[in-house]
Amino acid sequence: MNGLPFSRGNNMVLSDIEIANSVQMKPIKEVAEKLGIAEDALSLYGNYKAKISAGQLEALKDKPDGKLILVTAISPTPAGEGKTTTSVGLVDALAAIGKKAVIALREPSLGPVFGIKGGAAGGGHAQVVPMEDINLHFTGDFHAIGVANNLLAALIDNHIHHGNALGIDSRRITWKRAVDMNDRQLRHIVDGLQGKVNGVPREDGFDITVASEVMAILCLSENITDLKNRLEKIIIGYSFEGKPVTAKDLKAGGAMAAVLKDAIHPNLVQTLEHTPALIHGGPFANIAHGCNSVLATKLALKYADYAVTEAGFGADLGAEKFIDIKCRTSGLRPAAVVLVATIRALKMHGGVAKSDLAEENVQAVVDGLPNLEKHLENIQDVYGLPAVVAINKFPLDTEAELQAVYDACQKRGVDVVISDVWANGGAGGKELAEKVVELAEGDNHFQFVYNEEDSIETKLNKIVTKVYGGKGIRLTPAAKRELKQLEELGFSNYPICMAKTQYSFSDDAKKLGAPKDFVVTISQLKVSAGAGFIVALTGAIMTMPGLPKVPASEKIDVDKDGNISGLF
Repeated sequence: MNGLPFSRGNNMVLSDIEIANSVQMKPIKEVAEKLGIAEDALSLYGNYKAKISAGQLEALKDKPDGKLILVTAISPTPAGEGKTTTSVGLVDALAAIGKKAVIALREPSLGPVFGIKGGAAGGGHAQVVPMEDINLHFTGDFHAIGVANNLLAALIDNHIHHGNALGIDSRRITWKRAVDMNDRQLRHIVDGLQGKVNGVPREDGFDITVASEVMAILCLSENITDLKNRLEKIIIGYSFEGKPVTAKDLKAGGAMAAVLKDAIHPNLVQTLEHTPALIHGGPFANIAHGCNSVLATKLALKYADYAVTEAGFGADLGAEKFIDIKCRTSGLRPAAVVLVATIRALKMHGGVAKSDLAEENVQAVVDGLPNLEKHLENIQDVYGLPAVVAINKFPLDTEAELQAVYDACQKRGVDVVISDVWANGGAGGKELAEKVVELAEGDNHFQFVYNEEDSIETKLNKIVTKVYGGKGIRLTPAAKRELKQLEELGFSNYPICMAKTQYSFSDDAKKLGAPKDFVVTISQLKVSAGAGFIVALTGAIMTMPGLPKVPASEKIDVDKDGNISGLF
């Protein structure tokens, strides 16, 4: 709900940024003291931001973990779901009912901030602050990730320029450059032009920084040694003999790790209600694994009784990757899941245009409920986890529309709670917090979607049939060749990272609700050997987004005193 005005029974109308600026933040040292973090474990970035030493995880290894609460959502729509807002409100609500709680979130990418999606700091009275810093350059982590990515790219072309001792086939280089901006012009380029002194001409391209394997590696690493080892495993392409060439072959791992030596430390900030917040890493869930860093999540579990985290987009994308990649890699296990929905979004899944969402339409809610029900089925039956549905409240939601959701969820034995955190902060989420505490103490039958020993094709089919509700997959001829090569190279046991549209269970963004009898086309399979997973690209998914016709950047400005406006 970023960017919506706030009004509480008077004439005052405030934007998210104005609400954030109206609250006096506490010095970050005081926030750290709540968690018992020693001052020598902090690196201060001014008064309100700090990095926590990654070494704290080892220092706290004997301390018992708290309960991990995963927040996910129905399939996103232009109407908005408010997953981050709900997550922030939930952690404030947990603190309000006397629980020691911490939130662990991703860092926003500048591409969406200046594009159409907006930032990732929550909204209304459920935000993390300082929101301008978080949504812009923050502590420089993304810059470091981009530099490490592009250092490797530069070393590849430099090696070829100076004789190519490794025999790198420039036609089979898979490593792209990266920039943290939506820039469609850079998807496919030709570089190295204007003579021998300027390199070897070849086809190239850019990914957005959040899609870089370096981002995934940072988010899955538990210490600097693990980070370096993963970086060295990156496959940058193939030799003329068809053998993989790695970052270690280029002697790049050490320098890349040096660039990332500060970025690996999680960032500490606070909510508007001064609840501690760890914000670290930021891969997209439609093209990457969509979760914040393992380090930040594990530290949150050491510091608090309840750690709230979120996975990008719906329970078919971010939550599946949270389970099958992040949990499988790290040993993390959620105690309970919150599924966020809005009446507005359900009506869009039921066929209502965005312009007509203000009108009561119970039938449209009913028609959109299969989307929510499929996500619940995934959480309960496929992942084996207890769930509660949080309805992110909008003023025009009617009792009849809400009742339709209650009735549907009751059939699955799932409670529905109204979340009013956008307007009222933690006070608007107390019922949700109490339900989460209850669920976290109950039965838990956590399970993965597929087995590690399953073949690559079996894993793909299980994701599509069990999680998406489709009939299966279709491999393009190119994907079949890539599958065969990955099996020959010994990567069959790797988990799958599906790159798929977030708007539909299928690979067609226009098929809303809960479509049936569809086949997902796998157009490309590539290994991210450092991250430890295989990326499966589907449909028309792109790893470099573009800006919309009217980008959000047009509304952003800064005055002579440095005050930013238009940032939601």
